[in-house]
Amino acid sequence: MHSAVVRVQNVFGFFTTVAFCVAAVIALSTFIHPQTPSASVRLRNVQVVRGRPHYYSYKKEEYAHIKFDLDTDLSTLFNWNTKQVFLYLKAIYPSTKPDTPPSEAIIWDAILASDSAPWHQNHYIHPNPKAKATSKGKPKGKGKGKSQPVVPESPHPRGELHLANQKPKYQITDISGQLQNRTDVVLELGWNVQPWVGALVWANKLDMGMWKGLKGGMSERFGFPEIGKVRRGEDLGTEKGKEGHRLEVGGEQPRKA
Repeated sequence: MHSAVVRVQNVFGFFTTVAFCVAAVIALSTFIHPQTPSASVRLRNVQVVRGRPHYYSYKKEEYAHIKFDLDTDLSTLFNWNTKQVFLYLKAIYPSTKPDTPPSEAIIWDAILASDSAPWHQNHYIHPNPKAKATSKGKPKGKGKGKSQPVVPESPHPRGELHLANQKPKYQITDISGQLQNRTDVVLELGWNVQPWVGALVWANKLDMGMWKGLKGGMSERFGFPEIGKVRRGEDLGTEKGKEGHRLEVGGEQPRKA
């Protein structure tokens, strides 16, 4: 007869083996789910300004402010094993030295959550013009009778984005401190699929079985202009993010509509 400790070890070992096999089957089963991602990125406006790109910057330097249009259809990236997709748009431009690789800087990102993922304030909420129009004129609750805030739903299917004249979330700076008159700049879309079980999957442009490479996702080449004066009233601020409502102290947690 085995002791109680040995029996517990055998049961635990059998349980972990079964759990590992089930997790492996779930992770491998995603390869039979077709993926056909597509995207379109277009430059809307670019300016180079000399100043302090961040409130914590201790010196003035050149930084670029890029506005863009983005249309994506990443709905096929979501399957039974997808927790969330980290989406980002980066600017790629040549380095000042010919023997060094190009510089890359992320100007915008978003976390696209699946329906099965629990709500989090960092999940991206697509702007909804209709929701803004209908919300105008509605009275806001005060005091104890204040209603619980509602997280608006996306006007488009999951993984589908349609952004026009989108402001960046991050300014572009360079280690050299100079950006004006740089050429061959391109905007490129990328992502990282974070599954419930298995390895992380990055954006690819090659076909792998039922997984098709990204179609589009790159803008036409452009150049950083010379430093220009900021016209009065012109907005060169960054996007605060379309994540869930960031609550103040004592605020209630938003709920989905």
